[in-house]
Amino acid sequence: MAISAQQFASDNYAGICPEAWEAMARANAGSCVAYGDDEWTARAANAFRDLFESDCEVFFVFNGTAANSLALASLCQSYHSVICAASAHVETDECGAPEFFSNGSKLLVAPSSSTKLTPQTIRALATSRSDIHFPKARVVTLTQPTETGLVYSLDEIAAISALCRELGLKLHMDGARFAHACASLGCTPAEMTWKSGVDVLCFGGTKNGMAVGEAVIFFDRVLAADFDYRCKQAGQLASKMRFLSAPWVGLLESGAWLANARHGNGCAARLANALSGCPGVELLFPVEANSVFLKAPEPVLEALRRRGWRFYTFIGGGARFMFAWDARLDRVDELAADIGAAAALHAGTN
Repeated sequence: MAISAQQFASDNYAGICPEAWEAMARANAGSCVAYGDDEWTARAANAFRDLFESDCEVFFVFNGTAANSLALASLCQSYHSVICAASAHVETDECGAPEFFSNGSKLLVAPSSSTKLTPQTIRALATSRSDIHFPKARVVTLTQPTETGLVYSLDEIAAISALCRELGLKLHMDGARFAHACASLGCTPAEMTWKSGVDVLCFGGTKNGMAVGEAVIFFDRVLAADFDYRCKQAGQLASKMRFLSAPWVGLLESGAWLANARHGNGCAARLANALSGCPGVELLFPVEANSVFLKAPEPVLEALRRRGWRFYTFIGGGARFMFAWDARLDRVDELAADIGAAAALHAGTN
């Protein structure tokens, strides 16, 4: 079967990175105790504790929707609410799963004018009503980086955390691309999470070089009470857990988790720099992680489609390009050249 040309519509298109693949192969060498009571799962959990400089509780689930939804459900009762940005994945792309697994906790959505939450917007939502007829605010969830590729600074996270402590709220971080945010800020995982006041993190593996799998990390062990039962009830307890945990051993112990993210971020910056000054093409958002959102005339976008490029336009109407661990530089340059040619042709005919 012929392999199609590499595309950048999603970082989910990428294959498994060598470090994760090799760890899975080693875990596959013979039988192993089931349901997470195995050496690979223990080793992966300890690798996270080393990485985060914390005696955190670690759980492994299949995907990001499960990670976010179960984590939020563990922090809420059904009469509580979760504050999120309008573009947050839990609001736009998880089919009501957070509400489903929490038995009805309501998502309170910040105004859509910004893809980042601020202390001001959080305060407004959390204090808008205090009567018994309205769901009580309980959790703030940050997407890091955001769905538009913006990265919360450590100061921004700390300011939001301070407000959460003032208002008695818990702070959850959706880190589907957590590694890319670390690479962007040049900070340690500990600095961006518990040292900044984050209570629970969902650390994405799928977009960081794994085939499947996310880690749910509780920095406050009290909050993790009975979370293993939630995972089981939700169909997230893998019988052959080593195949979810072993790839993390490969990523974390080798440092590939960060190297992969740095490469993706670098490719996004490479495309953005190549298109600087391109007629009629501009960035919808600053490039801070591994995504590029381009605003361009529809004829330019259609020309790219005719050239075989795939991309999504679901945020702001701009073309989104995502770069994973395996993005080839020559292919990134080919994309830049095709965008430039299409833009120049359009400019010359108008």
